[in-house]
Amino acid sequence: MTYEEYLDEVTTLITERYDLSDEDAIKHVMRAQAAGFFSLHDDLPEMRTHERAEQDAKTVFEQRNKSRPHVAPKRGGPAK
Repeated sequence: MTYEEYLDEVTTLITERYDLSDEDAIKHVMRAQAAGFFSLHDDLPEMRTHERAEQDAKTVFEQRNKSRPHVAPKRGGPAK
């Protein structure tokens, strides 16, 4: 499958297996792509298998909230 088809497959698996909306699954796959997670998949077509897509869907889902840095909430009230 092409690189784009592979990303679509990973996205579809995330929506089917982890009950996320298409929009959320796409967002997580795009974040993983921007972070370089799929770089080798682009270079090595042999990595683009259904079995690998299942593994990558699980990894992307498990990492979905780890890519966002924690930001402490702002405290209310005027500065003195």
